[in-house]
Amino acid sequence: MLTEKQRELLVFINSRIKETGVSPSFDEMKEALDLRSKSGIHRLITALEERGFIRRLPHRARALEVLRLPDAATPKPAPRGFSPSVVEGKFGARGARKIDQKAHSVPVEEAGAVEVSVLGRIAAGTPIEAIQHEVDRYPVPKSMLRSGEHYVLEVQGESMIEAGIHDGDFAVIQRCDDAQTGDIVVALVDREEATLKRIRKKGGSIALEAANPAFETRIYGPDRVSVQGKLVGLMRKY
Repeated sequence: MLTEKQRELLVFINSRIKETGVSPSFDEMKEALDLRSKSGIHRLITALEERGFIRRLPHRARALEVLRLPDAATPKPAPRGFSPSVVEGKFGARGARKIDQKAHSVPVEEAGAVEVSVLGRIAAGTPIEAIQHEVDRYPVPKSMLRSGEHYVLEVQGESMIEAGIHDGDFAVIQRCDDAQTGDIVVALVDREEATLKRIRKKGGSIALEAANPAFETRIYGPDRVSVQGKLVGLMRKY
C-alpha cells in the first residue's frame, strides 16, 4: 500500500523517464508534488525503494529506475535468517475459520482463538500513513495474547525480514505506549506515520532499527516518536 504522495511521485518519475529517458531532479520532483523541501522527496524516494517500486542506479546522478507500478503483483520474499514461531493459516474474505499450527489443522473453537481487530497495514520499511480504523477481524490463539488490548496489522515490506517478519505476515500487537530497548514496536512518527521496527533508546534519541542490512536505521528526537504497541506474535498466510 502506497500513500497518495508516494503514488503521485512514482507516477511522475515513470512519466518523466518515458518522456525524456532520464529521471527528474529532486527540484523537479519537489515542484511537481508541491513540497516545501527536498528532504520530503528523499523520504518518498526511500519509501518507494524499500517497497521495491524503484531502484537507484549506482555511480550515476539522477538515475532512478521504475521496477513496477502500484497495480503490479508483489513477489513474496524468500525466507532467510532467523524465523520466529508463527501461526500459519488459510484466510478467507472475512478472516480465518481454521488455523494451522505446527502443520496440524485445528478449528478455531478448539484452538481457543479470540477474534482481534485488523487495523490495516504497517510498513516494515519507511513509515506509511497511520492506521486508525478496523478493516476486518481475525482469530488469534489465546496463547499468543498477553494482558490488555490487542490488534492485528498486515506487514508490508522487507526491512524486518531477518527478524523473521515477512511481507504479508499478520503482526499481533499488544497495545501499549512504552517499550524497552530491543522490543519490536509499532512506532508513530511525527503523529502521522506508522512503522514496525526494533526500538533503541540512547540519551535523548530514539532509533528505529531495521532487521535487514539493506535498510538504514532512522534516528529521531523523543518528541517525534510515540509507541503504539509491541509485537507479541505473527500469523502467516499460505
